[in-house]
Amino acid sequence: MHSQDHDRLFLSPPHLGRHEMNYVHKAIEDNWVAPAGPNLKGFEDDICEATGAAHCVALSSGTAAIHLGLILLGVGPGDEVLCPSFTFVATANPILYLGATPVFVDSEAETWNICPERLREAIVDRLAKGKKLKALLLVHLYGMPAKLTEIMAIAAEFGLPVLEDAAEALGSSFNKQPLGSFGKVGVFSFNGNKILTTSGGGALVTNDTALAQKTRFLATQAKDDAPHYQHSEVGYNYRLSNVLAGIGRGQMGLLDERVKRRREIFAWYREHLAHLPGLTVALAPEPAGSRSNRWLTTILLNAPDPAAPPQPAVTPETVRLQLETHNIESRPLWKPLHLQPLFQSAPMYGGAVCADLFARGLCLPSGTAMADAELRRVAGALAECF
Repeated sequence: MHSQDHDRLFLSPPHLGRHEMNYVHKAIEDNWVAPAGPNLKGFEDDICEATGAAHCVALSSGTAAIHLGLILLGVGPGDEVLCPSFTFVATANPILYLGATPVFVDSEAETWNICPERLREAIVDRLAKGKKLKALLLVHLYGMPAKLTEIMAIAAEFGLPVLEDAAEALGSSFNKQPLGSFGKVGVFSFNGNKILTTSGGGALVTNDTALAQKTRFLATQAKDDAPHYQHSEVGYNYRLSNVLAGIGRGQMGLLDERVKRRREIFAWYREHLAHLPGLTVALAPEPAGSRSNRWLTTILLNAPDPAAPPQPAVTPETVRLQLETHNIESRPLWKPLHLQPLFQSAPMYGGAVCADLFARGLCLPSGTAMADAELRRVAGALAECF
């Protein structure tokens, strides 16, 4: 039974509940359709409640939130920002917006996030070279908490403020503390493929009142306090619309249930793919203290055994194409940024771990609306490859 017989199974499609329309209708009825209004305030309050952060500013995207976060941390031309190589390009692009340089650091194999040893090596080397290190951009990939105890200690030791990119990690926690609340600034994404969505959108969270006020100011064109339009600083048009914030309000009520379902999907794959030789359902088990939202379930193909007779290579790409014949979407893991043409001149510390993950990994359909029959479809298609 091939593609024409089945609806397409997407990687991580939006999954709406029952209440989003109530908030959206109310916004339209009350004529609150601008980037201001009660849904915006309510959505921000919901995010504060879910993350334990004191302040939240809802923005047009997670990328906008990273951009403003870097500005708040004082990043500018000639500065350097430490950043994992193994992440989506949106993590690092805003470093370039500000005329700064990303300093890429390899991952560790247990969580796939920035490696504490490599991080220390990078900091010591950049400082020895007289570089201006301004911040650490920390990512929690696929919802898995980074090694926060070690990383936050290193950041504190060198006086580096942390901007926590938790775009993929809403609902994840470390030692029962929600991700996004560890850094000076935290960032979430509500893009259509995330665990919760506002169609497009993001948020910046912080416990610092002054930083939150500055974020609102910068996100609304940096209008000075005057009856006329008065501007002393560069501003941005980064506020979320009250209509989209209404979708967000309806979604935030579903967070626990969505995390529960993503974790069930991960557990289902782990159990039902265990018998397949040649692949491992990855990022299991969770390190002590870590609780991942399991935003995407990923697999790693086993490294070829040099002692075995040569076989036709099964690669992530051959598996992806095989799944496509069943109308199933899958994706390679993020291609490391130090391997991207855009960043070819950026410094890199290590590189073997994330390059290996990219060479062997694939993301499987993990949307919370998936039924068990659809999971079986994916498992059946994978079994044909192995």
